[in-house]
Amino acid sequence: MNAAPLVVLDSLTRRFGDLVAVDRLSFEVGRGELFGIVGPDGAGKTTTLRILAGVLPPTAGDATINGVSVARDPERIKPKLAYMAQRFGLYEDLTVRENLDFYADLYRVPRRVRPARLERLYAFSRLGEFQDRLAGNLSGGMKQKLALSCALIHHPELLLLDEPTFGVDPISRRDLWLILHELVAEGTTIIVTTSYLDEAERCDRVALLDHGRILALDAPARLQATLAGRVYAVRAADRVRARDLLRATPGVRRAVLFGEDVHMILDDDVAPDAPVHALTAAGVPVLGVDAIEPSLELVFIDLVGADD
Repeated sequence: MNAAPLVVLDSLTRRFGDLVAVDRLSFEVGRGELFGIVGPDGAGKTTTLRILAGVLPPTAGDATINGVSVARDPERIKPKLAYMAQRFGLYEDLTVRENLDFYADLYRVPRRVRPARLERLYAFSRLGEFQDRLAGNLSGGMKQKLALSCALIHHPELLLLDEPTFGVDPISRRDLWLILHELVAEGTTIIVTTSYLDEAERCDRVALLDHGRILALDAPARLQATLAGRVYAVRAADRVRARDLLRATPGVRRAVLFGEDVHMILDDDVAPDAPVHALTAAGVPVLGVDAIEPSLELVFIDLVGADD
């Protein structure tokens, strides 16, 4: 990343009546960075992106994109960015190619450069063989790839993506993230929102949001390293009862369900034998206990003090 940030938020705030959706957000995004805004529904992710895209004015504070204020001059920022909302405006009665041509017209892409850009977009989206198919007949993952391709047709400097993999199958999710990393490698700056914390670990840095406020901001690995205590995955015959018993066991700071396991955070001076004995004494067979690295999801849960 270059030294000068592309995006700067300064006490950015948005209220809807008495609801504070975005609460004094301040952070910077470097050029060529893949930055994640992470949190549950209602955290303020979409509102933040809509403000940065210039479609929603802030109530207070400001943000600048390449030095241009989104509060004072939102129209000046729009030609250099692309905003892909959760419900991107694809025209389902148009073909893949017709959608791309429409957005090329919308962004006033010169006709002489369009063939090369279409070839490039088809190459990484793998939509070339489907260019004559109606958008309405595409799968969910292919629709997202088409939406992303439409957003990229004018080579934006900044790409704003709101939950781009929501409701998309695992293979298409992987493909979309590969595309994003390829774009970043070519110099595009990307801000992406997601509620999938496993996906957030693919970002250069992430801001963990809750109720419009930043709980933590750093590289995923550094955030994971901040989790106090040691983490273990416990496999038990009755995982729900095991979780409840572990929560009541001294030395267990947190116990939450993760898939088929219970992940527990132990104080540094507590051995895993103690909670295991507590489970077996209560009649809950323990099938295995493994030390694991803390996930970003567990870091978030620990920060908000939430239980599943």
